[in-house]
Amino acid sequence: MTRVEEFEELRPLLFSIAYRILGSVSEAEDAVQETWLRYEVSPTRPTSTKAFLSATVTRVSIDVLRSARVRRENYVGEWLPEPLLTDPYEDPERSAELADSVSMAALLLLERLSPLERAVFVLREVFAFGFPEVASAVGRSETACRQLAVRARRHMDAGRPRFEADRREREELAARFFEALREGDVACLRELLAADVSLVGDGGGKAPQLARAIIGADPVVRLLTSYFPVLVRIDVTLEPHEVNGRPGAVFRDRDDKVLNTWTLDVLDGRIQTIRSVMNPDKLAHLGPVADAWSLSREANRARRLTE
Repeated sequence: MTRVEEFEELRPLLFSIAYRILGSVSEAEDAVQETWLRYEVSPTRPTSTKAFLSATVTRVSIDVLRSARVRRENYVGEWLPEPLLTDPYEDPERSAELADSVSMAALLLLERLSPLERAVFVLREVFAFGFPEVASAVGRSETACRQLAVRARRHMDAGRPRFEADRREREELAARFFEALREGDVACLRELLAADVSLVGDGGGKAPQLARAIIGADPVVRLLTSYFPVLVRIDVTLEPHEVNGRPGAVFRDRDDKVLNTWTLDVLDGRIQTIRSVMNPDKLAHLGPVADAWSLSREANRARRLTE
């Protein structure tokens, strides 16, 4: 097998490691490309290509994350991970861990960890690497990595909800929610939303965004039932789609360009959080991106005509 063939076989794993460390599709893809460049010029073939490439992409991702954290501190508005529609790496024996670790909620919890804690957690808890491999990847002793793993796991466990819905329940509830949204069924929407539901938007200063999170079932319902019909009038469509391993949707304009994505967090039989990503920089990997500012102006005109 050639180096190219070996690398391409492992590319899904490398991307999935990088994405969980970085929370960014574009940065993960760059990290994978940098990993290939380093592998291509390596004078010797490693004993284990998987171990070598996994360690390399981890180190690259840690370096990228350290600089990215400074940018995120100065981010305009709420920062959310870049939406991922499909995780390219599959492992039937760890499907639950893989799905949970790629959710928006989990990625936001990972943001609280140091870059080293985050990398150790991803390699050990998500992908089940042995501590010798983890230590080699992050350049620390096995003892230090065990301590990093304990701290990371403690932080993650403390932030996770205790009773999260299973996949089928999430999908059924999401289907009912999107149907109620299309029908403008206020009573059904209130029934499906948690009392303290939050609607969070990420425009990054490059697209219309909420000035702050909207909290509470009644305010969220009022916003949704006033906002969604206007989108329909200007030919924006809602396409239910799994996003980051959770129920969600992709919104598209009349030219099929991506406007934004939603992800839904379900807890105790209710939708707890709706996260909307509209920053065009975070949507480019999904295809051509709509002009959100132009659509916002068109929506405002349509709303005034009906008042």
